[in-house]
Amino acid sequence: MCDREREPDRWWGAAYADEPVVTQINDGQDAEDPSDTLPSSSASAPSIVFRMLELLDLAPGMRALEIGTGTGFNAALLSHRLGDTNVTTIELDPAVVELARSNLKANGYAPTVVHGDGSVGWSVQGPYDRVMATCSVKRVPYDWVRQTRPGGVVLTPWENPWICGGLLRLTVGDDGTATGRYTPDSAFMLMRTQRLGLRLFRDVVMDEHVPTESTTALDPWAVADSAFETQFALGHRLGDLWYAWHHGPEVEGVVTRLWVATTDGGSWAAVDWDGTENTERYTVWQHGPRQVWKEVEAAHRWWLDNDRPGPDRFGLTVTPEGHTAWLDHPANGWPLR
Repeated sequence: MCDREREPDRWWGAAYADEPVVTQINDGQDAEDPSDTLPSSSASAPSIVFRMLELLDLAPGMRALEIGTGTGFNAALLSHRLGDTNVTTIELDPAVVELARSNLKANGYAPTVVHGDGSVGWSVQGPYDRVMATCSVKRVPYDWVRQTRPGGVVLTPWENPWICGGLLRLTVGDDGTATGRYTPDSAFMLMRTQRLGLRLFRDVVMDEHVPTESTTALDPWAVADSAFETQFALGHRLGDLWYAWHHGPEVEGVVTRLWVATTDGGSWAAVDWDGTENTERYTVWQHGPRQVWKEVEAAHRWWLDNDRPGPDRFGLTVTPEGHTAWLDHPANGWPLR
C-alpha cells in the first residue's frame, strides 16, 4: 500500500510507472477460492497505451470509438486529441462505467460514455475513422468493421486459444473487408463475451472416453513451452486448439502430461513424458473425431518449412463470412477456425 499524503514521491512514482495496474478481479465479484482469481479490468502500462495511439495515427476531425472504457484514461487521451464530441467509449461493466465517468468528469473531459456490449460496437455515433479495443479478441466482431469508414482503421489486441499476444491493425476497404498485419508484444484481458470457459476435466476429458495410443517424435515443449514467435505462428495454423500442462498427473510412469483440445471440447490429445532425459519418442493418447496431435505436428512442420515465421509475417482478413489468416500476403491464406 502507498498513501499519497504520507509518501507523495513514492505515490507519484508508482502512479507514473510503466506498469499495468489491475483495478478489478473476477468481474467485481468475490472469489469462493482466493487462489482462483481472474483480473477483469485494469489500467494498461503507459508504453502500450501510447504505442496503440501512435498506431491509430489520429488526426483532428476524426471520430473514434473505444471498446473497453476501463478507468477512462485512454478515453481522456482520445478526447484531448480529437475533442469530446468526436470520442465514444463503451464498457460492459456498470461499476466500471460509473468510475470512468467520474474520473473523466473530474479531469475535465466529457466524451460519450456508453454502458453496453462493446462486441456490437455503437452505431449511434458512427461511422468512425478509428475503432480501438482495450481488450483482446479471438475474433474481430464484424460490427466494428461495419461501423468504420472505408480507409479507416480497426486496432485491437489479439489472442487465440493457443497463445495470447499481438496487436492487429486492420484497414477497412471499400468492399467492407478489413485487412492488416500484426505487431508483437501485447497482452490484454480477453473480451468477456469471448471467454472460453472450458475446464479440462469437467467439459473435455470424460471417464467413458477410450483414446487411441500412438507415439510422436515431436517434443511437446517445442510447441507449448516455446518462444512467443513459435506459439503465435502455431496458434494461427491451429485456430481452435488450446493446451494445458499437467505436472505430476498421478499416472504411473508419467511425470508431465500435455493436454491439447478443441474449443468445442469434442476432441483431445494427451502427450506423456516419463521423465527420461533426451527422450526420442513420447506416448500420445487421442480421442474424438479429430486427431488433434497430428494437427499440431502438421502445423509445426509447416512452421519449419516456411523459415520459422514470426508475428510480423502474419496478417488477417476479416469479412462478413469469417476470418482468413495469411502469411506474407493475403493471397497466401487459410480460413481461421
